[in-house]
Amino acid sequence: MGKPTGFLEFGRETAGRRPVPVRLRDWKEVYEPYPRTRLQVQASRCMDCGIPFCSSGCPLGNLVPDWNDLVYRDHWRAAIERLHATNNFPEFTGRLCPAPCEAACVLGINSDPVTIKAVEQSIVDRAWEEGWVEPLPPDTLTGKKVAVVGSGPAGLAAAQQLTRAGHAVTVYERADAAGGLLRYGIPEFKLEKHHLDRRLAQLEAEGTVFLTGVQVGVQDGKGSVSAASVRAAHDAVVLAVGATVPRDLEIPGRQLGGIHQAMEYLPPANRAVDAPEPAAATPITAAGKRVVIIGGGDTGADCLGTALRQGAASVHQLEIMPRPPDERDPSTPWPTWPLVLRTSSAHEEGGERMFAVSTVEFLGDGAGRVRGLRATEVSMTVVDGRFRFDPLEGSDLFLPCELVLLALGFSGPEPALAEAFGVTLGPRGTVTRSASYETDAPGVFVCGDAGRGQSLIVWAIAEGRSAAASVDRWLTGGTMLPSPLPPA
Repeated sequence: MGKPTGFLEFGRETAGRRPVPVRLRDWKEVYEPYPRTRLQVQASRCMDCGIPFCSSGCPLGNLVPDWNDLVYRDHWRAAIERLHATNNFPEFTGRLCPAPCEAACVLGINSDPVTIKAVEQSIVDRAWEEGWVEPLPPDTLTGKKVAVVGSGPAGLAAAQQLTRAGHAVTVYERADAAGGLLRYGIPEFKLEKHHLDRRLAQLEAEGTVFLTGVQVGVQDGKGSVSAASVRAAHDAVVLAVGATVPRDLEIPGRQLGGIHQAMEYLPPANRAVDAPEPAAATPITAAGKRVVIIGGGDTGADCLGTALRQGAASVHQLEIMPRPPDERDPSTPWPTWPLVLRTSSAHEEGGERMFAVSTVEFLGDGAGRVRGLRATEVSMTVVDGRFRFDPLEGSDLFLPCELVLLALGFSGPEPALAEAFGVTLGPRGTVTRSASYETDAPGVFVCGDAGRGQSLIVWAIAEGRSAAASVDRWLTGGTMLPSPLPPA
């Protein structure tokens, strides 16, 4: 424990964000650099608890007290070694994870928790600056071949672990560049893509092979490869294809133009950031339009920040759930994940959030495009363990809009891919698997959102690491790879 009285002497201080008028003019990350001396003060607040609930709150089991103490003592290189011991990509989680570790911090019982996420990000950012992050190729090869389908965080974690175990790993990605949602689903203002590119370069230097622009399991001509050929060419297959089937809103007027799924909007918007003429490169733009986002989660916030940067005339974000409290609700006591109002950087930048609102109908302009929507306020009750939303009489409202973005979440992987590999989808739409992440097709494993359902990036990385350990054991009879999660 670096400073026994640190948590008594110092208050919580998070990283500052660039001024809203400045950051809305570009796509750079919103956070300002965190001075190391201030960060060391924050690390000194760690209490080095006898039972580190922060570690158990993190699906990866990050050794939080260890690297907090090392940062406080100015041992940064040792800190990145402890961080990498449990997390392949801390620069991703440090930027994108909502930090369940902080929700479980013991200091949070009656005070503000340690700024664990900021310390994590600063450790890995300095490690890259100092050249401490190097390829770790295997000493020996096993002669076994593994295919990883999908290059999001789960697929990348599984691929890196299996490559380091000595297997020949090939990652198949249907997009034109690797990274999955990290590249085309997460806006640049949350994760600048150079962080992803240098990690991919590390994986390639270690021996992982990436095949991009390849559609696995769907025979549609150029760039496609059958599931049978992938299975025949490899000793094992890991499906890390995410949960890409979006939930829809089947109400009157859904067929009108100008109503899009979030993932029809965000990927081309992200591509446009690097295009010579961004406006021309974006098929769906919010510029000059009144925008309504239906869905109050992270994807909705990503749409909000993107629409504001594109120059939307106005943005409303609708959430059917009631407004969460400003402080932890008694129904979610420490160290559980708290029910509390969360405000992202995008919410600071503009737009209006509306809670307990259900969309009833989309209205057209007579030419086939949306001109507005009709909604109503609702009250929520729980009936037989399920939420029920009843409209409140006299609460109807109309919102004019020319662009509607549906950010209602995702149910599971695409059924055609599951059918091609001969794996079963369960009642929730996710791939059925055993406790060792193996599907009912021998030698085919699944990890991340494809098997778990839509979840956090930290769960995806943890599942990728755990699935890799199971694959290694299945191929060789044993494994030295760590498995952060208990059997799935």
